[in-house]
This record gives sequence, C-alpha cells and structure tokens, in this order.
Amino acid sequence: MSWSAFSAHLKKNSRLQSVLWFLLALVCVGITSSLGFWQLGRAQTKLDWQAEITQKGQMPVLEGSFLGSPQDTEGNRAGLLHRPIQLEGEWLDKYTVYLDNRQMNARPGFYVMTPIKLQATGTVVLVQRGWIGRDFTDRTRLPAIQTPSGAVVVNGLIALPPSKLYALGEEAKTVIRQNLDLQDFRVETGLPLLEISVIQMGAASEGLLREWPQAATGVEKHYGYAFQWFGLALLIALLYVWFQIVRPRFKSKVTVAS
Repeated sequence: MSWSAFSAHLKKNSRLQSVLWFLLALVCVGITSSLGFWQLGRAQTKLDWQAEITQKGQMPVLEGSFLGSPQDTEGNRAGLLHRPIQLEGEWLDKYTVYLDNRQMNARPGFYVMTPIKLQATGTVVLVQRGWIGRDFTDRTRLPAIQTPSGAVVVNGLIALPPSKLYALGEEAKTVIRQNLDLQDFRVETGLPLLEISVIQMGAASEGLLREWPQAATGVEKHYGYAFQWFGLALLIALLYVWFQIVRPRFKSKVTVAS
C-alpha cells in the first residue's frame, strides 16, 4: 500500500486514527517521563557523592607517615580522597608555583602550590597551601608570602590536583603558570611526587587565605531539568485528552443538539 493510499484509508478510519494518536501520545509521555526520572537519578547520584565526601571528611585524621609506606598502594589511594591528614615535613620552597586566574570569594588571584618532603618516609607531596591576591598593576609581580623553614606540621584534606583551566598553546615552565600537571612537574623537578595532593586547611596564615570553595553538586540543575521533562509529559497527556477525548465528545453533543 502506498503512502497516499494509507493516508486516505487513515482519514476514513477514525478508530485507526484514535489508536495511532494514543500510541504516539503514550510513546512521547514514556520518553519524557523516562528523561525526568533519569535526571532525578543523576541528582541522587550527586547527593550520594556529596554525602560520601562529607563522611570521609569526618573520619579520623590520617598520619602523613602512611603516604609512601608499604601500605600506601595505587589501589587504595583513591579511597583516601577527601580524608583529613596531618603532614610533618619540610617545605621545598624553591619549587613553589603560583597558579594564575584562580578565585576565592569571587576575587582573582593565585593558588600557591609548594611540595613538602615528609620526615617519616621521604615522600614528596604537593600541597595546595592557600590563595593570595595578585598585583593588578603588574601581574608578573609575586605577592609576598611566608614559607617557614625547618620542620612544619600541615593539616589538610587529601585531594586531586587543582582542575585545569583552558590555556592557549604550550605553557612556559615559570613560577607563575596557568596549570600544573603532576607528571610533567615530576619530570621538571625530579621530585618523587605522589599522584595526589593535599589541600591545606585552617585559618589564614603566612599571607594566604584558605576559604576553599565547596564542591558544587549541581543537583538544582537536575531537579530543574526533571521538572521540565515531567511538565512536558503532563502537557502531552493533557493535549491528548483534550483533542482526542474531550473535544470530539463536545462536538458530538453540539451536533446532536443542533
């Protein structure tokens, strides 16, 4: 049967039209509802992730001597993320790097990164020490910070290195840079850096602020998308009821009355 013949047959067969419109509406409602539930599932996944971060942050403080010990393996290191840790060691100040275009409290500046060599194991860990504003008259001028010499104690959270920002071309290996790749930095410095970093916590000190931004889950966005999909499903259902059930019956009553 050709398409034109099928169309003509469809126009004559109102029951077939009703079945097809019902199936089309059912499929559209099913798809939009599924997308709404999918967005709710993504929101719940992110809530579970945030709850896991909060739970790990409340765990007992891990001794820094664990890093680089025989028990510290690549397999269990991912489970250490977001746990509190106390490091005892010595700053390797000459390898300090300032990551540019980083914000804290909506102000642009630098994240200051300095490796620390642990006393117990000799392992080197990159520490995100804090934030400091930059000089807007001369962006190449390094702001003054204090780096204590000798043994220090650093309290923080185990974390991944700072997220990378978009950069044009290859970055220069200078004190001020846009991003810091741990593997490249390991080759550059010759330091046995671990694949993790530590975010130093606590009050402002040494010229650095530590009001780190909280990880955003973005669940509001997923709830908004879910509301839109469920609203679309409801609209399709209402349109079907109006055009396929209510309106034909209303027309038939008006015809009979006339």
